[in-house]
Amino acid sequence: MKNNYTLECCVDSTQSAICAKEGGADRLELCANLVIGGTTPTLALFEQIRRTVDIRIHVLIRPRFGDFLYSPLEAELICEEISAFRAAGADGVVIGSLLPDGSLNMEQMKRFMDRAEGMSVTLHRAFDMCKDPFETLEQARSLGVNTILTSGQAPSCLEGIGRMKELTGAAGKELTILAGAGINAHAVEILLAQTDLTAFHMSGKQVLSSGMEYRNPAVSMGLPGLSEYELWQTDPENVRRVRALLDNAAR
Repeated sequence: MKNNYTLECCVDSTQSAICAKEGGADRLELCANLVIGGTTPTLALFEQIRRTVDIRIHVLIRPRFGDFLYSPLEAELICEEISAFRAAGADGVVIGSLLPDGSLNMEQMKRFMDRAEGMSVTLHRAFDMCKDPFETLEQARSLGVNTILTSGQAPSCLEGIGRMKELTGAAGKELTILAGAGINAHAVEILLAQTDLTAFHMSGKQVLSSGMEYRNPAVSMGLPGLSEYELWQTDPENVRRVRALLDNAAR
């Protein structure tokens, strides 16, 4: 019997969620500020997407840009956000926390898991920043984490393909390794041929030009090197191409 494959789309707008569903995504990872790796979205955005698109939604809980070393105040905020999205009907949360030495912060993670009771839990790419991925995988298993999002601790999924093979073997049936970073049709063809991965995480983004006609050349509100007159949005065709590969592999 062939594997069932999961395609998750990372989105930070309702329009991208609509496009991801149209392209054949199984579920969404909902965030804000995808351009900086994603932060926690608003409840209003979650609720609008829930009303608009009939699809599973896993919510990224990340209070800020940067590392995954969280202060007590930040950890409390994460707990409160998990509870809020759980109450709002989110299907899952995407979380992670590290200690200064690069190991998983088990004390904080246990608190997060308690708040997420009954939800699907993904350990996000804090995993890719940890010191010992195999120790962290076993800790995640002991916590009851369902999924680990990873590029194999490499800049992209294809660069981390060797490590992801090892992680997939170590994960067994209890954990799902969700491949991310650079997922597109080309990458998925290679990953399907060379690994036993069954879950893939992509944004499928296209860069659109802003509709602004007047543009003040003297002022920039965007991040250095990024124009506020470029908008990121999921392209349903990018998602559709990956969906077709996964459906064909499942036959």
